[in-house]
Amino acid sequence: MRAAAERAASIVTHRILLPVFLFATTLSQSDPDLLLDYCIADTSSAASLHFNGLPCIDPASARAEHFATTALSRSTTNPSSATPFGFTATVTSPATSLPGANAQGLAMARVDLAPGGVAPPHTHPRASEVAVVLDGSVLVGFADTSYRLYTQLLRAGEAFVFAKGMVHFMHNADVAAPAVVLSGFDSQSPGAQLVPLSAFRTEPPVPEEVLKKAFKIHGQDVHRIQRNLGG
Repeated sequence: MRAAAERAASIVTHRILLPVFLFATTLSQSDPDLLLDYCIADTSSAASLHFNGLPCIDPASARAEHFATTALSRSTTNPSSATPFGFTATVTSPATSLPGANAQGLAMARVDLAPGGVAPPHTHPRASEVAVVLDGSVLVGFADTSYRLYTQLLRAGEAFVFAKGMVHFMHNADVAAPAVVLSGFDSQSPGAQLVPLSAFRTEPPVPEEVLKKAFKIHGQDVHRIQRNLGG
């Protein structure tokens, strides 16, 4: 009887723990693995079909230009006037600029920083990031969940890794010249949440009382910050 009870308990345990293990393993992966050599995005279907990624064209129709892009060759907007912070970010997308990256678990971004400009504290909830300075000098940093800050002043050719989901920033340390950063992500859709906008520019707005208590400020400070951020 005892042996039978132990076997029954073991079966129940395995039936409970195995799905939990498989679920946890799935969550630990960045983007799903491919079962093909590549999955070039079928952009003609993007508007009507919704996948975790984009549907694929017939692999026999693949061309070299599907795997190349000029989207990062230059900034299309003046970073001094594009945002209140003095930066612009151009991110590759399988739907618009790099169809060959679909389902590959990667994306790239060009970040242009005006003199003295800053990409303010923000997160990429679905990706780690490696940033390489192409031009200028850039102060970068991120804070971990223990609120320890890691910072480094980078110059052209130097790189820095931002851990996945951590709040981080980039600041052009030169007030006279622009800077350019090239970033790589381990997700084709890294996502981005700017902390100032998440706090002060949501729709509908975060309740004023919450902002006052969270940032230890007064109501007039909340309104001033919202105005300064274009709200």
